[in-house]
Amino acid sequence: MYNRRNFIHLCTILECIEKITIYSCSFNNADDFFAADDQVYYNASWALLLVIGEDSKKLAKELKNDYPAVPWRLLSGTRNFLAHEYRALNQQLIFDIIRQNLPSLKNTVISMFHKVDYSSEVLEAALSSDYYRHIQYLREKLND
Repeated sequence: MYNRRNFIHLCTILECIEKITIYSCSFNNADDFFAADDQVYYNASWALLLVIGEDSKKLAKELKNDYPAVPWRLLSGTRNFLAHEYRALNQQLIFDIIRQNLPSLKNTVISMFHKVDYSSEVLEAALSSDYYRHIQYLREKLND
């Protein structure tokens, strides 16, 4: 089992994925996603992708090594690109990341919880936070 400090990073990554999914699910193309509501959904998703990259860097290296199918270095590199090269971003790139990469990352993150040491009290404390309101399904998934 890996240290429980990984738990909060997994929760944060998963919550970000859920929020991005909510913000982007009604759009069929990158241009509409970008333009909607004066770019609010696009900008929120961009910021949450940055958080995903940042928190993925904080996960234990050994834990990430257990999931070699995830391009962890690319995730952190994407975070750096989002943070430092934001003028070079285009809406298609962001939309493609959301549609092509986040669903499989979500499944991987959920499975990673099973390798992290945490108590039911820690899970309950996290899920009682308003910040993590989109990952309430973890109560059932992690108690199976």
